[in-house]
Amino acid sequence: MRKLLTAVTTAIALLPAAEVLAKATPIDVRKTNGCGCCIAWMEHLKENGFAPTGQDMFGGALVRFKLDNAVPQPLVSCHTALVDGYVIEGHVPGSDIRRLLEERPEAVGLAVPEMPLGSPGMDFGQRREAYDVFLIRDDGSTEVFASYNGN
Repeated sequence: MRKLLTAVTTAIALLPAAEVLAKATPIDVRKTNGCGCCIAWMEHLKENGFAPTGQDMFGGALVRFKLDNAVPQPLVSCHTALVDGYVIEGHVPGSDIRRLLEERPEAVGLAVPEMPLGSPGMDFGQRREAYDVFLIRDDGSTEVFASYNGN
């Protein structure tokens, strides 16, 4: 009886976590094998209500994937993700991806070019660089979607 009570109590305690996992938004991440910042960014996504799956790609194939998904060369970073019809390039904060999915603009997606220190997945220590998150329009033009200050 005690084991049953413990099992029921544990199941009830885990119910909110299971509910959150059930509602997590799937996001497909393409990255190079063993990239620590890509893995750290995927952890950031999990913490922000996403369910990331990773697929390792060799350099040339990953570059081709970026080109095939309309990521402009000046906005390229180390990983590329697909979520609900949008492309996410680089270390884009989960909150900005959520905003994109809520607002649903006509766009290719979002990008954080290069790998700015302090962005999700690149948050090693206290130093943060200022960076912008760009909205990539269907015609290839871009505009600032969000800005983050450095220190």
